[in-house]
Amino acid sequence: MTETFEVRLGDCRERMAEMPDASVDSIVTDPPYGLSFMGKGWDHGVPGVEFWAEALRLAKPGAHLLAFGGTRTFHRLTCAIEDAGWEIRDCVMWVYGSGFPKSHDVSKAIDKAAGAVVGRGTSGSTAIWSDGDMGNYDITALATDAARQWQGWGTALKPAWEPVIVARKPLAGTVAANVLEHGTGAINIDACRVGTTKHVPASESKASGYMGGWTGGYSGGDGSNPNVGRWPANLIHDGSEEVADPLGSAARFFYCAKASKADRDEGCEGLEERLTLRYGEKAQGPLPKQTPSKPAPQRNHHPTVKPTDLMRYLCRLVTPPGGLVLDPFCGSGSTGKGALLEGFRFIGIEREEEYAEIARARIAAAVPEQAALDL
Repeated sequence: MTETFEVRLGDCRERMAEMPDASVDSIVTDPPYGLSFMGKGWDHGVPGVEFWAEALRLAKPGAHLLAFGGTRTFHRLTCAIEDAGWEIRDCVMWVYGSGFPKSHDVSKAIDKAAGAVVGRGTSGSTAIWSDGDMGNYDITALATDAARQWQGWGTALKPAWEPVIVARKPLAGTVAANVLEHGTGAINIDACRVGTTKHVPASESKASGYMGGWTGGYSGGDGSNPNVGRWPANLIHDGSEEVADPLGSAARFFYCAKASKADRDEGCEGLEERLTLRYGEKAQGPLPKQTPSKPAPQRNHHPTVKPTDLMRYLCRLVTPPGGLVLDPFCGSGSTGKGALLEGFRFIGIEREEEYAEIARARIAAAVPEQAALDL
């Protein structure tokens, strides 16, 4: 079978309405978080019930939906998905150490209100500690007693995780009947096990998170090999020391770092560069470790690119072999890239033409021998 893809331009509600009932095996998506992120109009609100009701119509019985959310707004996302008729099954945490706080410095704000502004600056890193603006900012001098009293106070914590809502369309009958009839309804445990080289005795495998080598569990074929990998957990992390050290054993969880520049720009060599601020990356040179980068020429200028390895893992977790993955909020195409690399078919929908162009380029470059989806 030839794995194929298509990125459709337009409002996802309208484009999903063109698709037939029960035609999609899984939905893996990174919708707007409703935070007005970087002033982007597309992030003005969390997609409501009507989006997820239409997605439910397209999903086969038992098909899974994975949807990223923001820590401030994912409760609204979860309610909208559930109100549309989906069954909420779990919530995965993607934990990382490279986030940075977009915090409002209270002491500087007090001085600014008092007129104690001594100049203007343009450094992205300093802006975090002044007024939270990544462009120009006011330089204040902690000139007032009130400002000195509130020095060190801010308005935000350092972001370190994002939730992924795990939902499932109601089954048609039992799990077994649904899987046999539609190929959906279950998650691919063995394909998403967390690999390890540590030997764990069969007597300890169940308690430590391994499922091989104990009676009644997956045994790797003959029941003698407990080292088939740990059962996939509802926690994913980036492998950084900041995250791995508190967790103890990093081998217990799948790990995936944020998207690298190479991952972001692969396939975009023919696209026009733009000066872009990227969030959540480690700055180079004299800037502090956890800061945004300065404006730099980027071909993939989408501000919230998910790493391909993460999307591959999520697609693999919930999609049957050869299945069709839908992403109604395609962005720059990380879900599609991951889906095709895993041998699935893919349909993405993107409202912004500039991002749809980036998505097509990235997906096509990932699996260049595949044809466009003819639907």
